[in-house]
Amino acid sequence: MQVIDRRKALSIPPLWRLAFRPFFLAGSLFAMLAIPLWIGAWTGIWSGLQPTGGWLAWHRHEMLFGFAMAIVAGFLLTAGQTWTGQPGVSGNKLIALAVVWLLARLSWLFGMPLALLIPLDLLFMLGVTGLMARMLWVVRQKRNYPIVAVLSLMIGADLLVLCGVVRSDDGLQRQGVLAGLWLVAALMAIIGGRVIPFFTQRGLGRAEAVKPWLWLDVSLLVGTGLIAVLYALGVALQANALTGVLFLAIAAGHLLRLARWYDKGIWRVPLLWSLHLAMLWLVVAATGLALWNFGLLDSSSAALHALSVGSMSGLILAMISRVTLGHTGRALELPSGIVAAFVLFNLGAASRVFIAGEWPMAGLWLAAGCWAISFALYAWRYAPMLVAARVDGHPG
Repeated sequence: MQVIDRRKALSIPPLWRLAFRPFFLAGSLFAMLAIPLWIGAWTGIWSGLQPTGGWLAWHRHEMLFGFAMAIVAGFLLTAGQTWTGQPGVSGNKLIALAVVWLLARLSWLFGMPLALLIPLDLLFMLGVTGLMARMLWVVRQKRNYPIVAVLSLMIGADLLVLCGVVRSDDGLQRQGVLAGLWLVAALMAIIGGRVIPFFTQRGLGRAEAVKPWLWLDVSLLVGTGLIAVLYALGVALQANALTGVLFLAIAAGHLLRLARWYDKGIWRVPLLWSLHLAMLWLVVAATGLALWNFGLLDSSSAALHALSVGSMSGLILAMISRVTLGHTGRALELPSGIVAAFVLFNLGAASRVFIAGEWPMAGLWLAAGCWAISFALYAWRYAPMLVAARVDGHPG
């Protein structure tokens, strides 16, 4: 079915033809700059600039609701066109959404008044959720309604963080951020469960993809959602053996899925092993949080960064590297330097999770350097694709 007016679509500047273009580019550039900026502030290299709520509040909020949600917006509002047959968000609507995202990021960083920052921050989240819901509702595509439910809950998590900033309540900020982080993990469970077996089958030329176990996928979604609720209520901020059992079940479920998806051929294809490794980091994160809840680890920080850095951001880097190729009409062949980006990224994640606890300065700067170089390589190699028309002449 022809879902768009070809002439009208081709009259739009390439950057604004589909949501993945501005948001993958802006998100990767933001990521490249934000982590070195945060580590520099944490180590006292610069202290003059004070974001809204302070540097810790900025780091917590912006790496989730700024960076990650930009990529989520780009992916979902692009995929929605394929899923529903409805025209994707483009042109002036996309420009407006991107401008709101940018203004919210600048407002946080430069310490703008909360009366200005809060509406901008929430407007972006509401815009993404509303646009996605409309695309699905028009065709009554019930299979993807859980995605809208998760996005709606993300707005609630964002509100918790903003209330925490207004009240200077660190605990409330943590509740909102960690609830939001596990809601993103729920999205990863949904989307990863669909695309990774399919990508693996296509990438290795197998006859068919591994069939999903519905009970396992539903259990992981419900369990991950329950963890998000426990964080939102503040319950999961305190170590508890029952919560540890839930985390252990989540780890086991994801490990089982990875085992079912596994094919030794993935190690020949960086676009595949990068996806599988990202989901393995989720197993590491859930296992670490289980151990913390059982009293076997002193801190949950490393485990939480295994999720936010290794898994969430690792999946982001792997997915945007693939999606950009496909949606710009190119063969699935990585540009030079991107395999190095995948390797460096995972080295940096390992440094943040396993080294920074013992040697903070060295571990954090190594992690930040690997992170920044990885996203810089993506931006360098993919920016020309994102701002140019598809090579096959099609809209999008």
